[in-house]
Amino acid sequence: MNNQSLLERYYSRLIALERRAPLTAETYRFEIRRFLEWLEGEELSPWAAGVTDVTRYLAHRRDADGIDSRSVAKAISALRSFSRFLADEDNRGQADFASLLQIPRREDRLPEVHRKEDVDSLLSGIDTRSPLGIRNRALYELIYSAGLRVSEAVSLKLADLFLSENLARVTGKGSKERLVVFGPDAAFWLRRYLTESRQKLLKNKNSRALFISRNGKRLSRKGIWKNYSALAIQAGLSTKLHTLRHTFATELLAGGADLRSVQELLGHAEISTTQIYTHIDSARLRDSHRKYLPKLKSWSGQ
Repeated sequence: MNNQSLLERYYSRLIALERRAPLTAETYRFEIRRFLEWLEGEELSPWAAGVTDVTRYLAHRRDADGIDSRSVAKAISALRSFSRFLADEDNRGQADFASLLQIPRREDRLPEVHRKEDVDSLLSGIDTRSPLGIRNRALYELIYSAGLRVSEAVSLKLADLFLSENLARVTGKGSKERLVVFGPDAAFWLRRYLTESRQKLLKNKNSRALFISRNGKRLSRKGIWKNYSALAIQAGLSTKLHTLRHTFATELLAGGADLRSVQELLGHAEISTTQIYTHIDSARLRDSHRKYLPKLKSWSGQ
């Protein structure tokens, strides 16, 4: 069996037997494709790979791609999964070559957030003189106003939108559904998109997807990222779209929302994931304290 066939067989197992989420399965397939390509360059078979080879591969990924501890952890998870697959496929009962790998501790980094004024400037800078521009404004207003993940925005169907109530039904990680609330600005642009743009983009095609590409098909994650990156560069901001979600959560907590409510709106399985935003707010307070009251001794030596 060649490496491509092996990869597709592994991917089928992730979806059909392990019932991995589609995004997780795609991430694992991407990582294992990289691993198999590296093995080919080293003239090694995946059946003959050992812990030393996997360690060398991870070192290569750090050097060649500059990946951080979070990315290394994802790579190790994929490699562990793939090695179990190989062990099951091998009639000789090959050892699980990645089981001894230790997943590195994730760095405690605070998510990047924008000032509300900067987000408003970015959104108002979208050229809405075309159907695509109106669609983009509606899309990014909704992502920001409801704190959506990109995958959640992509999967939205027309039937998931309840405009009269400013609500949307979102499918998050683990196929869990939740209702999210969006504000009047997002509602305004969504109405414009639905009345002025969506049918023009569909070009007489039928689609249940809410957001449509210029080809009349469901807008892809890649398309959303690409369009946002261009807008962010124009506005002089970070090109990471997920920053809008971080900003949404931080603003809610700064405005007095309780942590449990923010957890539910974001679709976090564990409240510990949501708690990172309380640290962001504390960091902002410290920065303001240092900036406006630099002579106070409370921050000396910090």
